[in-house]
Amino acid sequence: MTLGSKIAWDDTVLPFQLDRTGTRGRVARLDGVLQTVLSQHEYPPSIEALIAEMSLLTALIGQTIKLRWKLSLQVRGDGPARLIATDYYGPSEDGSSARIRAYASYDAERLEPTGDPFDQIGKGYFAILIDQGEGMVPYQGITPISGGSLSACAETYFAQSEQIPTRFALSYGQSQQPGELLHWRAGGIMLQQMPEASPEVSGGGSGEDGLLQAEDVLDDDSAEAWSHVNILLDTAEDIELIGPSVQPTELLVRLFHEDGPRVFDAQQVEFGCTCSPERVRQSLSIYSAKDIGHMVTDDGIVTADCQFCGAHYEFDPDTLGFEAKK
Repeated sequence: MTLGSKIAWDDTVLPFQLDRTGTRGRVARLDGVLQTVLSQHEYPPSIEALIAEMSLLTALIGQTIKLRWKLSLQVRGDGPARLIATDYYGPSEDGSSARIRAYASYDAERLEPTGDPFDQIGKGYFAILIDQGEGMVPYQGITPISGGSLSACAETYFAQSEQIPTRFALSYGQSQQPGELLHWRAGGIMLQQMPEASPEVSGGGSGEDGLLQAEDVLDDDSAEAWSHVNILLDTAEDIELIGPSVQPTELLVRLFHEDGPRVFDAQQVEFGCTCSPERVRQSLSIYSAKDIGHMVTDDGIVTADCQFCGAHYEFDPDTLGFEAKK
């Protein structure tokens, strides 16, 4: 693989379709994006793993939605990992990059040094929020934390809220190529079965906690096709998913060559944050002068830091709050 082809596939999401089975999907590779996200804070390893998985899910899901503005994924739990939040901003125009940012809040004293990072979340919920911009009603879908991974939570969300069987195969970790520094990489595949006509669904699901599963929303023919592509996806190895030695197109041919894989234009993604002095000032406009006074530092200023990108802001307290001096 040449250096040029390696760079071309880093930080991309490649849409594809399997014509024989009526399955659509995405292949994502995150390199510089994930490294930048995780470099904003000195996260413990378990939190890094959760952010990596969440960022990869965000890239895959975000590219499936025709966004005017933003898709957000959130996980909130009662365990040491209190919050994992990611945002995906759709391209502002044709040919431009989508943008991703991510952040985690956690209780360092309660974190377990070993074990499955997913167990650090505890009980809580997985949420998908879609904001299409001014004049549009935001959408929010929520499913309980279950299934043993963030990927399983996302699969349950699509089965429960969208009645679309969905499967993720993800890999992430620190990688080092010859001549490179150790850095984070992530890669994965998202599959969705699109039946011609979804059967009527009644009653509760048959899965964990009564939640819908793939078999609850597919007819016999679609269920057979879905089982077929899942068996093939199970043969994907971590090194194939994460790259960079195997290109996404090569992986699709290796896995699904008998099912007529057809690819579409890849979407470039990059790290991006929307914070600005104006946005921070606006967020502080809900406070009174008295409230602002409690935020003033010994130097006589009000400071704010963006948890997503690390930007630091300083303000004159007299210009903040809804009672700000003109």
